[in-house]
Amino acid sequence: MKKIAFVSLALSSLLLAQEGGTDLTTHTQLGYIATKGNTHTESFSFDTNWKKEFGKNAIAWQFSAQYGKAEDTTGEYTTNKNKFFTELDYDYSLSSRFAVSYLAGYKHDKFSSYRYQFYTGPGAKYKAIKTTAHDLSVEGSVLYSRDEFIADNSTNDYTSLQAKAIYNYQMTESLKFSQVLSYRVDVEDVDTYFIYSDSSLLAKISDTLSAGFGYKVDYVNQPGDKDHTDQTLLATLSIDY
Repeated sequence: MKKIAFVSLALSSLLLAQEGGTDLTTHTQLGYIATKGNTHTESFSFDTNWKKEFGKNAIAWQFSAQYGKAEDTTGEYTTNKNKFFTELDYDYSLSSRFAVSYLAGYKHDKFSSYRYQFYTGPGAKYKAIKTTAHDLSVEGSVLYSRDEFIADNSTNDYTSLQAKAIYNYQMTESLKFSQVLSYRVDVEDVDTYFIYSDSSLLAKISDTLSAGFGYKVDYVNQPGDKDHTDQTLLATLSIDY
């Protein structure tokens, strides 16, 4: 499945580099936080989003990675977080508000019960709100999903449904709040579901740079032998180009 992820990245780079259409837009965000006291921890994150439009067509690529370490009782630091996910998304606009789409995604989390998770399938998107201050898009997808378990190397192939909402609030000329929320569930086993939330508050400090805070929540309902929820609060620096 790693080959699928690498092929997706290669295709996204090739397609986004094509001439024509609108300019390539990118958003890259770096995050870091350290805690001192009874427990010393450090967390890092890297997120990037690329998008290019060709008339009614649009291609978007997203990559997100998190890494963390904590001091143990001997004073040595050990890794306690090591995960990434990537998604490649194609849209075809049917109107100014409605589009059909196709999504492919891959996720790896060293400290979960899954060696990897892969999902792909068609969907639809709708711009529910589009004003100067508020922007809300909702999405729905029907996905073929495959999960591989670390414990016994078994795989689970299933059909899942995914709902996603993306909200942006331009609070002032220089202050912006963003929220991404997604929910994916196995249609035959509703106890197998995944929730992801990414919130950020950014203040613009130049034409391309912004600084602020980000808060991520990654919830896995199954299997039950690992922590269900992974939460990360970070100070962030963003670059828009």
